[in-house]
Amino acid sequence: MTRSRRDPDLVRAYVRTGGRSRATRELDLVTLVVAALAPPPGAGPDARRVMNLCSGRGVLSIAEIAAYLDMPPSVVKIVVADLMDGGHLSTPTPAENLPEIALLEEVLNGLRALSA
Repeated sequence: MTRSRRDPDLVRAYVRTGGRSRATRELDLVTLVVAALAPPPGAGPDARRVMNLCSGRGVLSIAEIAAYLDMPPSVVKIVVADLMDGGHLSTPTPAENLPEIALLEEVLNGLRALSA
């Protein structure tokens, strides 16, 4: 009779995320994040490690965070989603989603007209 062994990383990941198996946000391995605030008070060790890495290296993908910290990507997604929910991490706005300069100038001119 052969016994199947449990994967220790699976158990560890389950414990590290407080029993959660899914992130609160839709994140993939190429999602970019950047530190927006200091680590939250009382943050767990994984959250502190992610925040320290993002604070020191700038914009990183989920895959890069997982590789640098030697953590399963599924755990990184959950930790990153929690930090994003708290406003501690954010995603940089892609250049194609930025408004046109002409629109920004119109808004600026409108604000100036209001204050005059």
